[in-house]
Amino acid sequence: MSLFEVEGWAVPTSIAVQNKKKGKKHDEAKKAEQDSAAANNNKGLGKKGKKVKSTEIQDLFEQHIEGKVKPAPVESVKPAPVPAAAPAAAAAAAETAEPKKAKKNNKNKKRKHDDQDDKNASASATTDKKPSKQAKTADTFATVGISTKTKLTPLQQKMMEKLAGSRFRWINEQLYTTTSEEAMRIMKAQPEMFDEYHQGFRSQVQSWPQNPVDTFAEQIKERLQKPIGAPGGMPGDKDGRIVVADMGCGEANLALQIKAIEKKVTLPKKGKAARFFKKPKFEVHSFDLKKANERITVADIKNVPLPDESAHVVVFCLALMGTNFLDFVREGLRILKPNGEIWIAEIKSRFVENDTVDFVKVLKSLGLFHKNTDDSNKMFIRMEFFKPNKEYIENRDEKQRNRKRFIEEPEELPKILLKPCIYKRR
Repeated sequence: MSLFEVEGWAVPTSIAVQNKKKGKKHDEAKKAEQDSAAANNNKGLGKKGKKVKSTEIQDLFEQHIEGKVKPAPVESVKPAPVPAAAPAAAAAAAETAEPKKAKKNNKNKKRKHDDQDDKNASASATTDKKPSKQAKTADTFATVGISTKTKLTPLQQKMMEKLAGSRFRWINEQLYTTTSEEAMRIMKAQPEMFDEYHQGFRSQVQSWPQNPVDTFAEQIKERLQKPIGAPGGMPGDKDGRIVVADMGCGEANLALQIKAIEKKVTLPKKGKAARFFKKPKFEVHSFDLKKANERITVADIKNVPLPDESAHVVVFCLALMGTNFLDFVREGLRILKPNGEIWIAEIKSRFVENDTVDFVKVLKSLGLFHKNTDDSNKMFIRMEFFKPNKEYIENRDEKQRNRKRFIEEPEELPKILLKPCIYKRR
């Protein structure tokens, strides 16, 4: 070991020579790569020794420095030359191709034309169907009494029925808690209220066990089984004329039923009583606050356009609604003929504790005689009164004058005869 050698740091001479050779080879390979890259770069600049024009400098700068690619020129493709031996075949092929193309174009045009016709036909069919659909919708909602242009879902229909019921209850309460004059004024100011009221009324009637109007019609039919004017028969003239005044008639359904009964009446041809039967000739006067149809006369039923003692039967079917209902009864008594009858039907709940004694007593004080009270129905009470003739009244008055009188305090009328229909607030 020499003076300058350090153990572990000395490198053998063979290895150093080998590494030197490897370094030379590495330098030669690196130089070859650089030469190859330079050669590739010079390809775009032209061959060695070729001069570059000044107009090409900008393009070369953009291509090699900025990296922009120059679009390649589009070369026009020339059609292949047709051999001289087959000109006829080429002409035939061209003629064959042209009819096919024309035929295809005709098919496309025809298809477009058919599609357009189908669209027009569909549009016209839709236009034709619209009126029938609207008419069907209108008929459906006219049946339920609901006025609307759009078709409602079952839930919406149910809600509309509830609203109609609430509206009916409100109008009904107004009619029960005001005078007939005020009710007349309201109906004139808002005519639609009458229609709304009777729409609700029709809905209410469907839930009733029996309609009092139908009961009165059946009563007329039964009493026509006996001669007119006879005990148990209908009051009327000797020639068969019967005048009926329907006070607060609503939609005058009683008049319709009476006309139907009149057409079906058959008189007995045999028997002793056959000669007493006369063909009934009904004359029905229907009064209410609005003219819902041609059968109705508009009037406040405390003052109807009929002369004194002109009616044989006066009907109050759920009509004693105003706070001045006794004025209605007095008017009925005015137009009623002697031996004529007043028929009344009212809701049971209107009577205090369902007791009709006080009500009957007041009507008797007006000059009526009580005939009958029917409370067999769960909801309604029917009463019949008649107006005695003048001879009977004179005999009664004479008996009262001859009877010994005592000083008595005048009897006070009860404060409440008929309760108004007041609904619970919901």
